[in-house]
Amino acid sequence: MRLDRLDTRTGVNPRISSPEEYTREETYRNTRAPVDFAVTLLPEAYSDPDFHSIERERVFAGSWIVAGCASEVRDPGQVLVTEVAGRSVIVTRDREGELRAFHNVCRHRAAKLLDDDCRSVRNNRIRCPYHSWTYDLAGKCLGTPLFEGSDIPEDQQGVFDMGGVRGFDKADYGLMPVSVDTWGFLVFVNLDPEAAPLTGQLGDLPERFSGYRLDEWEILRERGYEPKADYKLIGENFMEYYHLPWVHPELVKVSRIEDHYRSQGPGMYMGFRTTPILQNTGAGGFLGLPPLSTLSGEDAVSGRFVWLFPNVAINILPSHAFIIVANPEGPGRSAERTVLLAHPECMDHPDAEDEIEQLVTFWDLVNVQDIEIVERVQEGISNPTYRGGRMCYRFEEPLHRFQNMIIDRMVGIDRVPPGDDEEGTQMFARHSSGSTDSTGVQGGGRIGG
Repeated sequence: MRLDRLDTRTGVNPRISSPEEYTREETYRNTRAPVDFAVTLLPEAYSDPDFHSIERERVFAGSWIVAGCASEVRDPGQVLVTEVAGRSVIVTRDREGELRAFHNVCRHRAAKLLDDDCRSVRNNRIRCPYHSWTYDLAGKCLGTPLFEGSDIPEDQQGVFDMGGVRGFDKADYGLMPVSVDTWGFLVFVNLDPEAAPLTGQLGDLPERFSGYRLDEWEILRERGYEPKADYKLIGENFMEYYHLPWVHPELVKVSRIEDHYRSQGPGMYMGFRTTPILQNTGAGGFLGLPPLSTLSGEDAVSGRFVWLFPNVAINILPSHAFIIVANPEGPGRSAERTVLLAHPECMDHPDAEDEIEQLVTFWDLVNVQDIEIVERVQEGISNPTYRGGRMCYRFEEPLHRFQNMIIDRMVGIDRVPPGDDEEGTQMFARHSSGSTDSTGVQGGGRIGG
């Protein structure tokens, strides 16, 4: 693609005349440009029901999506119920301790088996509320139905049994499985029956966080929010510190803009670190609980921040972590689940409860400020006269990386971007002439497949 054919000078994206255009490479020609020439993703991506519908299938139905925290399904009988691309999914652990996931659908007449807020099942069984078909934690169909605790006389229960029905074998009617895996304190599911391993999506993140012993961390608090904004706007806001002085006057005092450095290797993520984390102010901050004793070097004094494609913010500090899962609820609407976690060692402190409440208050302050500003962006981006804007490449390279990941999936390309050529670039530093950005594209080149 020749740069003189781009519409970047006026920040113009093409008008959309049919949903099929969302799956064509040419639609995204301006965002596919190198970051210092690029225009932001077309505004319909945040507000059009047709884009949302295609995105749900091409982005969410084929990606590893965070379902919850590993500690929530540590023991047999504990369950998580989550929604991915409009499908309800059950995550549990069977009697042998193996993690399992299933579509939340009875194999009889398709009733939803478990409610969204279900956290455990009785007697290690998943029972349909409609006709009482019952399954074990490995998804095996146990009975059609079983009658424990029912009012049906024992001598009349046999009429309901399907054991003698011709052409029926309950072994053929187990729950429909979903791919499931874990990394650290997070549980992931993937609806694609031919999904590549989770390790490909994570890239080098397990190595980067190997010293934190994340699989041992526990949930301290959780809270929900309902932003009137597309989940991508939440992610894009998270990825840059350009807005910090104006939106977060309290945060910028403990996490200075000049202390932010990009930290991106190969993988489906955008990342940066803040070093050092400064002392709390009267409005709070990231310090409080004692840091994990096994951390050393920069890990002991830095915050590490990752947006994991497509919809999860992972904020990891030396003493705690704050997770935001931004689930798309529709065009321009999201539901956030936020979780504060820490290693048990960090909670072994006489003032732990007070310190936890301070962290909850500070993270809530920052998150509410972010929600308020992205809701304003959602209002503006829905104005049909806005056709996109130029990237501020000194700050917004991670947005460019993320938006090109979205485009890849929308047009049917499955690839993992490489990392930055140089580790630890300041997020506001100027790119050198002709440099390669983290999408792997030399300045002036083509990104499209």
